[in-house]
Amino acid sequence: MPSSLNELAAALVAIDSVNPALVPGGAGERQIASFVADWCADHGLDVETFGNERPSVVATKRGSGGGRSLLLNGHLDTVGVAGMEAPFEPRVEDGRLYGRGAYDMKGALAAILLAATEATGLRGDVIVTLVADEELASIGTEAVVDRVQADAAIVVEPTELRVAIAHRGFVGFELETAGVAAHGSRPDLGVDAIAKMGPILVALAELDERLQAGARDPLVGPASLHASLIEGGQELSSFPARCMLTGERRTIPGETVEEVEAELGAIARDAALRIIASRDPLAAHRDHPFVDLVGRVADAGDYVGALFWTDAALIADAGIPTVLFGPSGEGAHAEVEWVDLASLDRVREVVGRVAAEWCA
Repeated sequence: MPSSLNELAAALVAIDSVNPALVPGGAGERQIASFVADWCADHGLDVETFGNERPSVVATKRGSGGGRSLLLNGHLDTVGVAGMEAPFEPRVEDGRLYGRGAYDMKGALAAILLAATEATGLRGDVIVTLVADEELASIGTEAVVDRVQADAAIVVEPTELRVAIAHRGFVGFELETAGVAAHGSRPDLGVDAIAKMGPILVALAELDERLQAGARDPLVGPASLHASLIEGGQELSSFPARCMLTGERRTIPGETVEEVEAELGAIARDAALRIIASRDPLAAHRDHPFVDLVGRVADAGDYVGALFWTDAALIADAGIPTVLFGPSGEGAHAEVEWVDLASLDRVREVVGRVAAEWCA
């Protein structure tokens, strides 16, 4: 079993864990979950694995009792590898570890695993949750918050060694217009569902302009909206009977799904509107003692916000004070992905020092 930080990070990158719900045929989390479960058991952590097809792992460093607990969270799955060269052959070059998941977020997983195993003299537990499916539906962390209790949490998504206490949420939606199918030579009979989507697209673009020029959260900026997918019609010589638009509305702290649904409903008019997925933003309390502790130990300047959504919001919604703190790098979801190895060591150090104070 690899024992150094760099070796462990590389070993995790070498395991294909592409999310099968994102990429049909993706390897999923079973192999990497088995690897980390064995590694944790070999290093003295109590291990529980749950979820048969999409497993997650909870590994706990037990304290002596009576202290506060700390949850450390990271995800096992990655996005796909289209366009990448040798995505599962980790290489180190100029202090950087390259490969799919190095930055998002297997390097950080290695850092928190070592931080947990190195923790000594603690009264409270350090609970490492290595979860499935963060890249799509977050089934792993949803299960974790139902079975794990903790007094505070750090999610080690990449933050360039800054302490992030807020991030955006999202609302995924579908809009469907209905037409009447007819031969292309019979405009007297047909109704064009695709043409009916045109004014809706214009209205959505105008709404996005208003959002980006409107209210701004001090950490994550303005809300936004974009059209993601569109499809419709049957064939060249027919009036299209339907047109489907899929879009995404990024929300900022203080906005609700209900408000977004009403906003979209005013644009939809007689088109069918369906909310297909939603997650709340994260907004931590900067004056909470745990937030103050992480900020002091990290010594990274002012708190920041993340523009992307993370599982931190689910953990915070379960009543656990939660911050983000992770490594530096580049290429999340891109064809070239790398993480700075020195920043991984810094994550390991900061997490270890936070655990030593919080769980003492």
